[in-house]
Formats: sequence, C-alpha cells, structure tokens
Amino acid sequence: MEIKNSILKRIISYFIRGLVLVAPLYATGLIIWTGVEFLDNIIPIDIPISNQQSVYLPGLGVLIIILGIILLGFLFSTIIPQSFFKFTEGIMRRIPLVSLIYYSIKDLILAFVGDKKKFNQPVLVTIYKDTGIKKIGFITQNDLTHLKITDHVAVYMPFSYSLSGELFIVPVDQIVPVESSSTDIMKMIVSGGVSVKVSKEETPEEED
Repeated sequence: MEIKNSILKRIISYFIRGLVLVAPLYATGLIIWTGVEFLDNIIPIDIPISNQQSVYLPGLGVLIIILGIILLGFLFSTIIPQSFFKFTEGIMRRIPLVSLIYYSIKDLILAFVGDKKKFNQPVLVTIYKDTGIKKIGFITQNDLTHLKITDHVAVYMPFSYSLSGELFIVPVDQIVPVESSSTDIMKMIVSGGVSVKVSKEETPEEED
C-alpha cells in the first residue's frame, strides 16, 4: 500500500511540474498568436503561389505595421517639420471627444515608452494608520498645483490579475519610496504577490 501511495505521489508531482512548465508556455504562445492574428487582420496579405491559390504568412502584416511605424517615426523626426505636427495636434485638441480619446491614448503610451515615463516610481502608501495596512502604487504626478492641491501626489494603484486600477491623491507624508525596479513591482502587484524576485535560484527538492 505504501509503495502504491509513493508511486501516486510521484505521478502527481511529475504532473504538477509538467503543468507548471506547459501552462505558462501555452498561455504565452496563445496570447502572442492572438495578438499576431489581430494585427495581421488589420493588413491582410496573402501571397499568391498560383492563379487560384495563395498562402497566408502569419506575422507578415505585423512586420509591415512595425516597418510603417518606424518609417513614420523617421519622417516626423527628420523630414516633416515639428510645426506641422503641433498644428495637427492643435486641431485635435479643439475637437472635444476626439481630443479626449487622442490625448488619453497618447499619454498612456508615453507613460510606458516615452522619455517621461510615469510608472517608474513605485511607492508604499499607508492606507490606514491605525492598522498599518499599506498598498503599493506608482507616482504619476508629483506636482498637483495646477489643481490647487499642495503636499499631495497622484498615485496609481493597479489591481491584481487585471489591467485596470485606481488613482489616489495621497499626502506626501504617507508614502515611502520602494527600493526595487518598477518592473518587479508591477509583476508583484499584477500577480497578487505571487511573482516576487528571488535573490538566488531555488529548486524544489525531490520527494521521496
């Protein structure tokens, strides 16, 4: 009976280890493939191999989109004057609904990849002083004087297992900088605290 239980435990252990290996790979591949298919559908391209047949090459549309974005970046950086771009943005700013959508998306992209990144200042915020409960977030605005608010900062707190979050206006004396990379902190928050950077590689011990 003990031998059967030992064999069963080993089978379960191998299954769990296989699941840990396969599930993230499958989920990552599925997400990437779904994104590639979505972008390919924006510019659907089939390469003809005969008069009646054509071949779909996955990723070709994505490559064209990436090259197009690089070309536009080059044109607006070297050839097209910045005054033209500012003139176009000035028109966009005057259209109420378009302005809201355009600048919201632009500011969100710049927050991640622009020169003035916003999610690079992780902080620990004291939520309840009496209990000592704290939350981790990212400072997105250090100066709120344009809102006539002083001694406060804007802190965005992402939700775990979600792409959304909440914005809080927090007193400066209730925040403490977190000495860690913003990438590690973001992974920790999104994973619900499961994904934490380990100082040294740990391998699980074999079960007897």
